[in-house]
Amino acid sequence: MQATLTILGSGTSMGVPTLGCECHVCTSLDPRDKRTRPSVAVQWEDHCVLIDTGPDFRMQAMRENIRHIDAVLYTHSHADHILGLDDLRPLSFHHPNGHIPLYADDFSASIIEKVFDYTFSPESTYPTRARVKMNRLEGTKSVEVQGVTFQRVPLIHGEQEAAGFRFGNAAYLTDMNRIPDVSLPLLQGLDIVIMDALRKKPHPSHANIEEALHWIEVLQPRRAWFTHISHDLHHAETENELPPHVRLAYDRLRIPFEL
Repeated sequence: MQATLTILGSGTSMGVPTLGCECHVCTSLDPRDKRTRPSVAVQWEDHCVLIDTGPDFRMQAMRENIRHIDAVLYTHSHADHILGLDDLRPLSFHHPNGHIPLYADDFSASIIEKVFDYTFSPESTYPTRARVKMNRLEGTKSVEVQGVTFQRVPLIHGEQEAAGFRFGNAAYLTDMNRIPDVSLPLLQGLDIVIMDALRKKPHPSHANIEEALHWIEVLQPRRAWFTHISHDLHHAETENELPPHVRLAYDRLRIPFEL
């Protein structure tokens, strides 16, 4: 079954341009150097699953004409991945299930529920709160959405666990600097992978270019795109230094793949 993976946002937590910065990348005229906070949409037939809802989600959804969401999968609970949850409200009011299902590990779910207490609290009387339902998804468990399996893939993000997801022959592995052994069998035979590659310099919780290329060599996907990109990486200049099968993702990039 044919599907499309759309890069809603390819930037780091501060976005690019970064506030107050006038560096080479932040002042670049290349539209690929304009990066909103990281998220993707997986779309097939008339279905759509989001991975993360960052602070730029409303703008991203309007830009890509997203009018219906079947489910949202959360990688972890950092601000750049969850703060757009409230913008699910208008899309949830007429959802055929009565709510949009959300999936996150227990720790992330508890943080999200605390941040959006007025949405999730049983005592909340806020009349137009988002009609969403939180579901726990732990370890290497998977969830089926409209006949498609989304496999949770544990990742190491500094000193915490985050989640990647595999769907069909594609995988989305943002916010990581290491893939634990338990996850490697889940990532075999990939056609495409979207992977964290923050910058050239090492970082305590994100893969840099060198580390991301190492993981590409380990996983051996046919094609790879780097995401969660900081203002240290100029799009065209960086791509000139990468192998032909590895590219930088950019906002609005659409990648066809097989589910």
